[in-house]
Amino acid sequence: MDKMAIEGGQALYGEVEVSGAKNSVLKLLFASLLAEGEHVFTNVPRLKDVDSTAELLESLNCQTQFEGNTFRVSVKKPAETVAHYDLVRKMRASILSLGPLLAKYGQAYVSLPGGCAIGTRPIDLHLEGLKAMGAEVKIENGYVHAQAKKLKGTRFLFDNVTVGGTENLLMAATLAEGTTVLENCAKEPEILDLANYLIQMGAKITGHGTGVITIEGVEKLSPSGQAFEVMADRIEAGTLLIAGAITGGEVSVTKVDPYLIESLLFKLKDTGAQVTIEKNRVTLKASPIIEAADITTAPFPQFATDLQAQWMALMCVAQGTSIITETVFENRFMHVQELVRMGADITPKARVAIVRGRPNGLSAAPVMATDLRASASLVLAGLAAKGETSVGRIYHLDRGYENLEIKLASLGARIKRTH
Repeated sequence: MDKMAIEGGQALYGEVEVSGAKNSVLKLLFASLLAEGEHVFTNVPRLKDVDSTAELLESLNCQTQFEGNTFRVSVKKPAETVAHYDLVRKMRASILSLGPLLAKYGQAYVSLPGGCAIGTRPIDLHLEGLKAMGAEVKIENGYVHAQAKKLKGTRFLFDNVTVGGTENLLMAATLAEGTTVLENCAKEPEILDLANYLIQMGAKITGHGTGVITIEGVEKLSPSGQAFEVMADRIEAGTLLIAGAITGGEVSVTKVDPYLIESLLFKLKDTGAQVTIEKNRVTLKASPIIEAADITTAPFPQFATDLQAQWMALMCVAQGTSIITETVFENRFMHVQELVRMGADITPKARVAIVRGRPNGLSAAPVMATDLRASASLVLAGLAAKGETSVGRIYHLDRGYENLEIKLASLGARIKRTH
Protein backbone atom coordinates (compact mmCIF):
# COMPACT_ATOMS: atom_id res chain seq x y z
CA MET A 1 0.00 0.00 0.00
CA ASP A 2 1.42 3.37 -1.03
CA LYS A 3 2.66 5.90 1.51
CA MET A 4 3.87 9.47 1.20
CA ALA A 5 7.31 10.30 2.55
CA ILE A 6 7.82 14.00 3.28
CA GLU A 7 11.00 15.72 4.46
CA GLY A 8 9.68 18.88 6.12
CA GLY A 9 11.12 22.34 6.56
CA GLN A 10 11.34 23.38 2.89
CA ALA A 11 9.58 26.63 1.95
CA LEU A 12 7.55 26.31 -1.26
CA TYR A 13 7.98 28.76 -4.14
CA GLY A 14 6.61 28.92 -7.66
CA GLU A 15 3.52 28.58 -9.79
CA VAL A 16 1.19 25.60 -10.12
CA GLU A 17 -1.87 24.93 -12.25
CA VAL A 18 -5.08 23.71 -10.65
CA SER A 19 -6.73 20.57 -12.05
CA GLY A 20 -10.40 20.04 -12.86
CA ALA A 21 -12.78 19.80 -9.92
CA LYS A 22 -13.40 16.41 -8.37
CA ASN A 23 -16.62 17.72 -6.83
CA SER A 24 -17.89 18.69 -10.29
CA VAL A 25 -16.73 16.02 -12.70
CA LEU A 26 -18.38 13.06 -10.99
CA LYS A 27 -21.81 14.72 -11.17
CA LEU A 28 -21.24 15.68 -14.82
CA LEU A 29 -20.41 12.10 -15.71
CA PHE A 30 -23.57 10.83 -14.02
CA ALA A 31 -25.59 13.54 -15.80
CA SER A 32 -24.55 11.94 -19.09
CA LEU A 33 -26.95 9.08 -18.27
CA LEU A 34 -29.82 11.44 -19.09
CA ALA A 35 -28.97 11.50 -22.80
CA GLU A 36 -27.96 8.60 -25.02
CA GLY A 37 -25.08 9.37 -27.37
CA GLU A 38 -21.49 10.57 -26.98
CA HIS A 39 -20.49 13.08 -24.32
CA VAL A 40 -17.03 14.70 -24.20
CA PHE A 41 -15.54 16.35 -21.12
CA THR A 42 -12.20 18.16 -20.96
CA ASN A 43 -10.05 19.23 -17.99
CA VAL A 44 -10.99 15.96 -16.28
CA PRO A 45 -8.62 15.14 -13.38
CA ARG A 46 -7.09 11.67 -13.17
CA LEU A 47 -8.53 10.47 -9.89
CA LYS A 48 -9.54 7.17 -8.31
CA ASP A 49 -13.11 8.47 -8.04
CA VAL A 50 -13.20 9.18 -11.79
CA ASP A 51 -12.01 5.61 -12.42
CA SER A 52 -14.73 4.31 -10.07
CA THR A 53 -17.35 6.39 -11.90
CA ALA A 54 -16.16 4.99 -15.23
CA GLU A 55 -16.56 1.45 -13.85
CA LEU A 56 -20.11 2.22 -12.76
CA LEU A 57 -20.99 3.79 -16.11
CA GLU A 58 -19.59 0.78 -17.96
CA SER A 59 -21.70 -1.54 -15.80
CA LEU A 60 -24.68 0.45 -17.11
CA ASN A 61 -23.76 -0.33 -20.75
CA CYS A 62 -21.82 2.88 -21.38
CA GLN A 63 -18.46 2.93 -23.12
CA THR A 64 -15.80 5.21 -21.63
CA GLN A 65 -12.46 6.45 -22.93
CA PHE A 66 -9.98 8.50 -20.90
CA GLU A 67 -7.06 10.04 -22.81
CA GLY A 68 -4.94 12.78 -21.26
CA ASN A 69 -7.53 14.88 -19.48
CA THR A 70 -10.32 14.25 -21.99
CA PHE A 71 -13.07 11.82 -20.98
CA ARG A 72 -15.59 10.42 -23.47
CA VAL A 73 -18.78 8.61 -22.52
CA SER A 74 -20.92 6.80 -25.06
CA VAL A 75 -24.28 6.29 -23.37
CA LYS A 76 -26.58 3.46 -24.44
CA LYS A 77 -29.70 2.03 -22.83
CA PRO A 78 -28.62 -0.37 -20.07
CA ALA A 79 -29.88 -3.93 -19.85
CA GLU A 80 -30.80 -3.21 -16.24
CA THR A 81 -30.76 0.07 -14.31
CA VAL A 82 -28.82 -1.32 -11.36
CA ALA A 83 -25.87 0.33 -9.60
CA HIS A 84 -24.33 -2.59 -7.73
CA TYR A 85 -22.92 -2.46 -4.21
CA ASP A 86 -19.41 -3.54 -5.28
CA LEU A 87 -19.13 -0.37 -7.37
CA VAL A 88 -21.16 2.09 -5.29
CA ARG A 89 -19.37 1.28 -2.01
CA LYS A 90 -16.19 2.94 -3.32
CA MET A 91 -17.61 6.48 -3.29
CA ARG A 92 -20.60 8.33 -2.02
CA ALA A 93 -21.21 10.25 -5.26
CA SER A 94 -22.57 7.06 -6.83
CA ILE A 95 -25.99 7.88 -5.36
CA LEU A 96 -26.15 10.58 -8.06
CA SER A 97 -26.87 7.88 -10.63
CA LEU A 98 -30.31 7.53 -8.99
CA GLY A 99 -32.00 10.67 -10.34
CA PRO A 100 -30.80 10.31 -13.96
CA LEU A 101 -31.61 6.59 -14.20
CA LEU A 102 -35.07 7.07 -12.73
CA ALA A 103 -35.89 10.07 -14.91
CA LYS A 104 -34.58 8.48 -18.12
CA TYR A 105 -35.67 4.85 -17.77
CA GLY A 106 -38.48 4.90 -15.19
CA GLN A 107 -36.70 2.86 -12.57
CA ALA A 108 -33.42 2.61 -10.71
CA TYR A 109 -31.96 0.14 -8.25
CA VAL A 110 -29.00 1.80 -6.55
CA SER A 111 -26.97 0.54 -3.60
CA LEU A 112 -26.76 2.77 -0.55
CA PRO A 113 -23.46 4.63 -0.92
CA GLY A 114 -20.02 4.39 0.68
CA GLY A 115 -17.13 6.87 0.61
CA CYS A 116 -15.32 8.78 3.36
CA ALA A 117 -16.39 8.00 6.94
CA ILE A 118 -16.90 11.63 7.96
CA GLY A 119 -20.52 11.40 9.05
CA THR A 120 -23.87 9.87 8.21
CA ARG A 121 -24.74 12.21 5.31
CA PRO A 122 -28.25 10.77 4.94
CA ILE A 123 -29.97 10.65 1.57
CA ASP A 124 -33.48 11.07 2.97
CA LEU A 125 -33.97 14.45 1.25
CA HIS A 126 -32.97 12.91 -2.10
CA LEU A 127 -35.67 10.29 -1.63
CA GLU A 128 -38.34 12.66 -0.29
CA GLY A 129 -37.84 14.90 -3.30
CA LEU A 130 -38.20 12.00 -5.74
CA LYS A 131 -41.36 10.90 -3.92
CA ALA A 132 -42.73 14.43 -4.28
CA MET A 133 -42.14 14.04 -8.02
CA GLY A 134 -44.31 10.93 -8.03
CA ALA A 135 -41.75 8.17 -7.59
CA GLU A 136 -42.38 5.08 -5.54
CA VAL A 137 -39.30 4.59 -3.37
CA LYS A 138 -38.35 1.63 -1.18
CA ILE A 139 -35.14 0.63 0.58
CA GLU A 140 -34.57 -3.13 0.43
CA ASN A 141 -31.49 -5.19 1.25
CA GLY A 142 -29.21 -2.14 1.23
CA TYR A 143 -30.54 -0.82 -2.09
CA VAL A 144 -32.75 2.12 -3.01
CA HIS A 145 -35.42 0.91 -5.43
CA ALA A 146 -37.21 3.80 -7.16
CA GLN A 147 -39.72 3.65 -9.99
CA ALA A 148 -42.05 6.04 -11.79
CA LYS A 149 -43.58 5.75 -15.23
CA LYS A 150 -43.03 9.51 -15.61
CA LEU A 151 -41.82 11.95 -12.97
CA LYS A 152 -44.05 14.97 -12.41
CA GLY A 153 -43.00 18.55 -11.77
CA THR A 154 -43.44 19.68 -8.18
CA ARG A 155 -42.46 22.31 -5.63
CA PHE A 156 -40.01 20.93 -3.09
CA LEU A 157 -38.40 22.63 -0.10
CA PHE A 158 -35.20 21.08 1.25
CA ASP A 159 -35.37 21.01 5.07
CA ASN A 160 -31.59 21.41 5.11
CA VAL A 161 -29.17 22.61 2.46
CA THR A 162 -27.86 19.50 0.68
CA VAL A 163 -25.46 19.52 -2.25
CA GLY A 164 -26.10 15.95 -3.36
CA GLY A 165 -29.85 16.28 -2.87
CA THR A 166 -29.93 19.46 -4.97
CA GLU A 167 -27.95 17.74 -7.73
CA ASN A 168 -30.00 14.54 -7.78
CA LEU A 169 -33.35 16.35 -7.97
CA LEU A 170 -32.02 18.90 -10.47
CA MET A 171 -31.04 16.10 -12.83
CA ALA A 172 -34.25 14.15 -12.31
CA ALA A 173 -36.42 17.23 -12.90
CA THR A 174 -34.96 17.92 -16.35
CA LEU A 175 -37.02 15.06 -17.84
CA ALA A 176 -40.06 15.40 -15.56
CA GLU A 177 -43.46 16.40 -16.90
CA GLY A 178 -44.14 20.04 -16.04
CA THR A 179 -42.23 22.53 -13.92
CA THR A 180 -40.24 21.76 -10.77
CA VAL A 181 -39.25 24.44 -8.25
CA LEU A 182 -36.54 23.47 -5.76
CA GLU A 183 -36.23 25.72 -2.70
CA ASN A 184 -33.42 26.08 -0.14
CA CYS A 185 -30.98 24.66 -2.70
CA ALA A 186 -27.24 24.42 -2.24
CA LYS A 187 -25.36 27.20 -4.05
CA GLU A 188 -22.01 25.49 -4.59
CA PRO A 189 -20.29 26.47 -7.85
CA GLU A 190 -20.14 22.80 -8.83
CA ILE A 191 -23.96 22.88 -9.04
CA LEU A 192 -23.64 25.78 -11.47
CA ASP A 193 -21.27 23.64 -13.55
CA LEU A 194 -23.77 20.78 -13.56
CA ALA A 195 -26.68 23.04 -14.51
CA ASN A 196 -24.66 24.56 -17.34
CA TYR A 197 -24.00 21.12 -18.78
CA LEU A 198 -27.65 20.12 -18.47
CA ILE A 199 -28.58 23.33 -20.31
CA GLN A 200 -26.02 22.47 -23.00
CA MET A 201 -27.94 19.18 -23.46
CA GLY A 202 -31.23 21.05 -23.85
CA ALA A 203 -32.53 21.35 -20.27
CA LYS A 204 -34.52 24.44 -19.29
CA ILE A 205 -33.16 25.67 -15.96
CA THR A 206 -33.15 29.06 -14.24
CA GLY A 207 -31.95 30.17 -10.82
CA HIS A 208 -28.97 27.80 -10.61
CA GLY A 209 -26.41 29.22 -8.22
CA THR A 210 -29.21 30.66 -6.04
CA GLY A 211 -31.39 29.15 -3.34
CA VAL A 212 -34.34 28.62 -5.71
CA ILE A 213 -33.91 26.63 -8.92
CA THR A 214 -36.70 26.29 -11.47
CA ILE A 215 -36.64 23.45 -14.01
CA GLU A 216 -39.10 23.18 -16.86
CA GLY A 217 -39.11 19.53 -17.88
CA VAL A 218 -38.38 18.57 -21.49
CA GLU A 219 -39.19 15.40 -23.41
CA LYS A 220 -35.60 14.56 -24.28
CA LEU A 221 -32.01 15.66 -23.71
CA SER A 222 -29.23 15.14 -26.26
CA PRO A 223 -25.44 15.56 -26.23
CA SER A 224 -24.69 18.87 -27.94
CA GLY A 225 -21.61 17.59 -29.75
CA GLN A 226 -19.51 20.23 -27.97
CA ALA A 227 -16.90 19.30 -25.39
CA PHE A 228 -17.62 20.61 -21.90
CA GLU A 229 -14.71 21.93 -19.82
CA VAL A 230 -14.85 20.94 -16.15
CA MET A 231 -14.37 23.87 -13.77
CA ALA A 232 -11.17 24.23 -11.73
CA ASP A 233 -10.93 22.52 -8.35
CA ARG A 234 -11.31 25.22 -5.71
CA ILE A 235 -10.44 22.76 -2.92
CA GLU A 236 -7.15 21.82 -4.58
CA ALA A 237 -6.42 25.52 -5.10
CA GLY A 238 -7.03 26.19 -1.41
CA THR A 239 -4.90 23.22 -0.37
CA LEU A 240 -1.95 24.46 -2.47
CA LEU A 241 -2.23 28.01 -1.09
CA ILE A 242 -2.27 26.66 2.47
CA ALA A 243 0.83 24.63 1.56
CA GLY A 244 2.56 27.91 0.69
CA ALA A 245 1.42 29.48 3.95
CA ILE A 246 2.38 26.58 6.22
CA THR A 247 5.92 26.40 4.77
CA GLY A 248 6.59 30.15 4.80
CA GLY A 249 6.85 30.33 1.02
CA GLU A 250 5.27 32.13 -1.92
CA VAL A 251 2.92 30.18 -4.18
CA SER A 252 0.77 31.15 -7.17
CA VAL A 253 -2.15 28.97 -8.24
CA THR A 254 -3.51 29.42 -11.76
CA LYS A 255 -6.66 28.44 -13.68
CA VAL A 256 -8.90 29.15 -10.67
CA ASP A 257 -11.62 31.76 -10.16
CA PRO A 258 -10.56 33.67 -7.00
CA TYR A 259 -14.21 34.32 -6.09
CA LEU A 260 -14.71 30.60 -5.50
CA ILE A 261 -12.19 30.62 -2.63
CA GLU A 262 -12.88 34.12 -1.34
CA SER A 263 -13.77 32.96 2.18
CA LEU A 264 -10.41 31.17 2.44
CA LEU A 265 -8.51 34.18 1.06
CA PHE A 266 -10.01 36.46 3.71
CA LYS A 267 -8.86 34.04 6.42
CA LEU A 268 -5.38 33.70 4.93
CA LYS A 269 -5.07 37.49 5.10
CA ASP A 270 -6.04 37.25 8.80
CA THR A 271 -2.99 35.03 9.36
CA GLY A 272 -0.75 37.84 8.07
CA ALA A 273 -0.21 36.42 4.58
CA GLN A 274 -0.16 38.73 1.56
CA VAL A 275 -2.73 37.64 -1.01
CA THR A 276 -2.67 39.01 -4.56
CA ILE A 277 -5.71 38.36 -6.76
CA GLU A 278 -5.67 38.46 -10.54
CA LYS A 279 -7.96 36.96 -13.16
CA ASN A 280 -7.80 33.15 -12.80
CA ARG A 281 -4.77 33.47 -10.52
CA VAL A 282 -4.06 33.87 -6.80
CA THR A 283 -0.62 34.44 -5.24
CA LEU A 284 0.10 33.97 -1.55
CA LYS A 285 3.20 35.25 0.19
CA ALA A 286 3.40 33.75 3.65
CA SER A 287 3.94 35.79 6.78
CA PRO A 288 7.04 34.97 8.87
CA ILE A 289 4.66 34.66 11.82
CA ILE A 290 1.35 32.90 11.20
CA GLU A 291 -1.38 34.50 13.30
CA ALA A 292 -4.14 32.23 14.60
CA ALA A 293 -7.58 32.73 13.00
CA ASP A 294 -10.90 31.08 13.79
CA ILE A 295 -13.08 29.45 11.13
CA THR A 296 -16.61 28.06 10.97
CA THR A 297 -17.46 25.77 8.09
CA ALA A 298 -20.74 26.32 6.26
CA PRO A 299 -22.21 25.88 2.77
CA PHE A 300 -20.86 28.02 -0.08
CA PRO A 301 -19.94 30.87 -0.19
CA GLN A 302 -18.74 30.48 3.39
CA PHE A 303 -15.67 28.49 4.52
CA ALA A 304 -15.70 25.06 2.86
CA THR A 305 -15.81 21.97 5.05
CA ASP A 306 -13.45 20.37 2.51
CA LEU A 307 -10.74 22.85 3.60
CA GLN A 308 -11.27 22.51 7.34
CA ALA A 309 -8.65 19.78 7.92
CA GLN A 310 -6.03 21.66 5.88
CA TRP A 311 -6.75 24.86 7.83
CA MET A 312 -6.33 22.96 11.08
CA ALA A 313 -2.85 21.86 9.98
CA LEU A 314 -1.96 25.52 9.37
CA MET A 315 -3.30 26.55 12.78
CA CYS A 316 -1.13 23.91 14.44
CA VAL A 317 1.94 26.06 13.65
CA ALA A 318 0.29 29.46 14.18
CA GLN A 319 0.92 31.92 16.97
CA GLY A 320 -2.02 31.91 19.37
CA THR A 321 -5.16 29.84 19.83
CA SER A 322 -7.79 29.24 17.17
CA ILE A 323 -11.26 27.76 17.33
CA ILE A 324 -12.42 25.58 14.45
CA THR A 325 -16.15 24.93 14.26
CA GLU A 326 -17.45 22.22 11.91
CA THR A 327 -21.16 22.68 11.14
CA VAL A 328 -21.48 20.50 8.02
CA PHE A 329 -20.37 17.01 9.08
CA GLU A 330 -20.52 15.58 12.58
CA ASN A 331 -17.46 13.34 12.35
CA ARG A 332 -14.83 15.39 10.56
CA PHE A 333 -12.14 15.67 13.21
CA MET A 334 -10.61 12.22 12.70
CA HIS A 335 -7.35 13.86 11.61
CA VAL A 336 -6.95 15.43 15.07
CA GLN A 337 -5.32 12.41 16.69
CA GLU A 338 -2.87 12.03 13.82
CA LEU A 339 -1.89 15.72 14.04
CA VAL A 340 -1.42 15.28 17.80
CA ARG A 341 1.05 12.47 17.01
CA MET A 342 3.10 15.14 15.27
CA GLY A 343 3.12 17.37 18.34
CA ALA A 344 -0.01 19.45 17.72
CA ASP A 345 -1.96 20.75 20.71
CA ILE A 346 -5.63 20.24 19.83
CA THR A 347 -8.69 19.73 22.02
CA PRO A 348 -11.64 18.38 20.04
CA LYS A 349 -15.12 18.87 21.50
CA ALA A 350 -17.89 17.38 19.37
CA ARG A 351 -18.08 19.84 16.45
CA VAL A 352 -15.52 22.32 17.85
CA ALA A 353 -11.74 21.96 18.04
CA ILE A 354 -9.48 24.28 20.02
CA VAL A 355 -6.01 24.51 18.46
CA ARG A 356 -3.16 25.99 20.48
CA GLY A 357 -0.57 26.87 17.89
CA ARG A 358 3.06 25.88 18.14
CA PRO A 359 5.06 28.41 16.09
CA ASN A 360 8.23 26.37 16.61
CA GLY A 361 6.72 23.71 14.42
CA LEU A 362 5.62 20.10 14.46
CA SER A 363 7.71 16.93 14.66
CA ALA A 364 7.73 14.24 12.00
CA ALA A 365 5.92 11.00 12.79
CA PRO A 366 4.30 8.06 11.00
CA VAL A 367 0.62 8.96 10.57
CA MET A 368 -2.42 7.41 8.91
CA ALA A 369 -4.95 9.10 6.63
CA THR A 370 -8.58 8.49 7.57
CA ASP A 371 -10.34 10.23 4.69
CA LEU A 372 -9.69 12.34 1.61
CA ARG A 373 -9.26 15.81 3.13
CA ALA A 374 -7.62 14.45 6.29
CA SER A 375 -4.92 12.93 4.09
CA ALA A 376 -4.23 16.37 2.60
CA SER A 377 -3.96 17.92 6.07
CA LEU A 378 -1.35 15.34 7.10
CA VAL A 379 0.69 16.01 3.96
CA LEU A 380 0.59 19.75 4.76
CA ALA A 381 1.63 19.09 8.35
CA GLY A 382 4.48 16.94 7.06
CA LEU A 383 5.68 19.83 4.87
CA ALA A 384 6.03 21.97 8.01
CA ALA A 385 7.37 19.30 10.41
CA LYS A 386 10.97 18.70 11.39
CA GLY A 387 12.22 15.38 10.01
CA GLU A 388 10.59 12.84 7.71
CA THR A 389 6.87 12.19 7.99
CA SER A 390 5.30 9.06 6.54
CA VAL A 391 1.59 9.30 5.65
CA GLY A 392 -0.10 5.92 5.25
CA ARG A 393 -3.32 5.01 3.44
CA ILE A 394 -2.54 7.59 0.80
CA TYR A 395 -5.14 6.00 -1.49
CA HIS A 396 -7.57 8.41 0.19
CA LEU A 397 -5.57 11.29 -1.35
CA ASP A 398 -5.78 9.75 -4.82
CA ARG A 399 -9.57 9.85 -4.68
CA GLY A 400 -9.59 13.65 -4.90
CA TYR A 401 -6.17 15.08 -5.84
CA GLU A 402 -4.44 14.68 -9.21
CA ASN A 403 -0.69 14.20 -8.78
CA LEU A 404 -0.53 16.28 -5.60
CA GLU A 405 2.98 15.12 -4.73
CA ILE A 406 4.22 16.06 -8.23
CA LYS A 407 2.70 19.53 -7.93
CA LEU A 408 4.19 20.05 -4.47
CA ALA A 409 7.59 18.78 -5.64
CA SER A 410 7.48 21.31 -8.51
CA LEU A 411 7.25 24.00 -5.81
CA GLY A 412 10.29 22.63 -3.98
CA ALA A 413 8.76 20.15 -1.56
CA ARG A 414 10.83 17.08 -0.65
CA ILE A 415 8.08 14.55 -1.12
CA LYS A 416 7.85 11.13 -2.75
CA ARG A 417 5.52 8.17 -2.95
CA THR A 418 6.80 4.94 -1.40
CA HIS A 419 5.49 1.41 -0.88
